[in-house]
Amino acid sequence: MTLLWINLAIVFTCSFFARYFSASVEATAASPVPIKPNKFLIGFAFVSMVAVSGLRSNIGDTFFYKYTYELNDFTLDYILANKDIGFGFLQMLLKNAISEDPQILIFTTALLTNAIIFVVLYKYSRMIELSLYVYITGGLFLVSMNGIRQVLAAAIAFAATKYLIEGNWIKYFLVIFAASLFHQSALILLPIYFIVRFKAWSKLTLALLIVAVLIVIGFDKFSALLFTAIEDTQYGHYQNFAEGGANSLRVAVDLVPLFIAYLGREKLKRIFPNSDYIVNMTLLGFVFMMISTQNWIFARFSIYFGLYQLILISWIVKVFREKDEKFIYYGIIVCYLAYFYYENVVTLNILYKSDYLIW
Repeated sequence: MTLLWINLAIVFTCSFFARYFSASVEATAASPVPIKPNKFLIGFAFVSMVAVSGLRSNIGDTFFYKYTYELNDFTLDYILANKDIGFGFLQMLLKNAISEDPQILIFTTALLTNAIIFVVLYKYSRMIELSLYVYITGGLFLVSMNGIRQVLAAAIAFAATKYLIEGNWIKYFLVIFAASLFHQSALILLPIYFIVRFKAWSKLTLALLIVAVLIVIGFDKFSALLFTAIEDTQYGHYQNFAEGGANSLRVAVDLVPLFIAYLGREKLKRIFPNSDYIVNMTLLGFVFMMISTQNWIFARFSIYFGLYQLILISWIVKVFREKDEKFIYYGIIVCYLAYFYYENVVTLNILYKSDYLIW
């Protein structure tokens, strides 16, 4: 864990001073942030995250990805015969043109995933250090080192935020189709586009929450219908998944930013006119997380929405009175730090290993 703690300190410090030494710009509907953080300092934070993620030798499925990369010959026939052909082509390119060392796959996916996330957060995050801090302490950074394909797909889909806000469904759909080449579950974002194009905290919001509660209450019947529908797809094996539900604390962590956004919804709308889409995407992540308390596998879908929470949490500090902003800011820092310690040290007992980074 030592390197993970060091990475957190570097990322937060660099991104904090990047905002401190930012340049003022005119906020627009397309780019609502009135400042642009210092790119040089943000670059240091980016390098730290890519190095820690890309040079790891363990965490989750890392060993499996490395083993598969070494074992297989990524021919065109092999790629087309397997799922998620985009990821297959990426491996073929890396192995045939760059190196047979599997570390190149881990590093490249870390580079691509974090580069996209940084670019989107740089454009839409009001306090980028909070977004990056929660990206790490909220657990999504660690997830990116486990579910490599899906988080890469989620990052690609996250790049479509601009088109989601503008209402350009053609370009949005094209990006989502590109993301689905790396993980087909990204296709869930196609119908989601039409759901989130409504005003936040409307009757649709209430309907989504009611549906989530009903699914949790009647989960046995819901899961039977769902797994019957997908039994002949590549996700049919999930019906045998029996590792229990997600931690209820995780649900509470996702709820708090939404609750604050609701209380300050009028001011949030004034300072971030297009916040409805961000709030709605975050809400859907909370809905999936609620359902995942019955079966952890549904938390996989919340990955696509958790990135929008990073944007939202950077704005909620500003919905409070100016004299209260520091208290809320430091409250977020302390609470997420406590959660980071509880999840990674107490619960998961994460051990980070690297053949390149020695501490």
